[in-house]
Amino acid sequence: MISIIIPTLNEESNIGSLLGALRSLEESDCCRCEIIIVDGGSSDKTTKLCEKADLLIHSQPGRAVQQNAGVQKSQGDIVLFLHADCELKPGSLLAIQQLLADGKYAAGCFRQQIDHPAWKYRMLEWGNSLRVRWFQSAYGDQGLFMTRSVFEQAGGFPDVPFLEDLLIMKKLRKLGKVGMLHKKIVISPRRWQKTGVIRQTIINRLFVTLAHLGIPPHVLAKYYPQVR
Repeated sequence: MISIIIPTLNEESNIGSLLGALRSLEESDCCRCEIIIVDGGSSDKTTKLCEKADLLIHSQPGRAVQQNAGVQKSQGDIVLFLHADCELKPGSLLAIQQLLADGKYAAGCFRQQIDHPAWKYRMLEWGNSLRVRWFQSAYGDQGLFMTRSVFEQAGGFPDVPFLEDLLIMKKLRKLGKVGMLHKKIVISPRRWQKTGVIRQTIINRLFVTLAHLGIPPHVLAKYYPQVR
């Protein structure tokens, strides 16, 4: 069984459609899964739109805290972490099972498709795919997944307010390869639209570089623009 963990915070515009799509995907892929919503204190209607989830739990805000809480309550052999503003293609759940069954992969992610027709988004997708291939580094908006045993060996997400995906990837690379599926995950362009593609890309690269240089995540989080 695949446990799908979705951290939320004021996602009323996305969560209902995502849950409906995941239930349809579960049926079409003939794959058993459980969907767990971990809400970090939404003030909108997010928690009222979670009827199709198997479990709704509450935690302190922060993707690392929320995702760890979701895994603790889950029962699946595989854990898949999704952001609320994404969409998976038919066959995605089966593709996850097939990749992890290979045995040489510690974790995996999807090929990214940003939901906007402009060419600059195609360049972003291309660059993000190269990052996974060359550096074995997947980010949270690419739909990170792994077996429960690998998640436990990695120690879960580090208890930080920011860059939790970057930090867990360092541990996962020591446990095996990170694969990227041909299946695509469709994600919202909202962050780039608000901040600007070039500016947001520069911001992302800067913060990752600062993290590699040893600046603590809790310090960097104070300056990173939050977009929902």
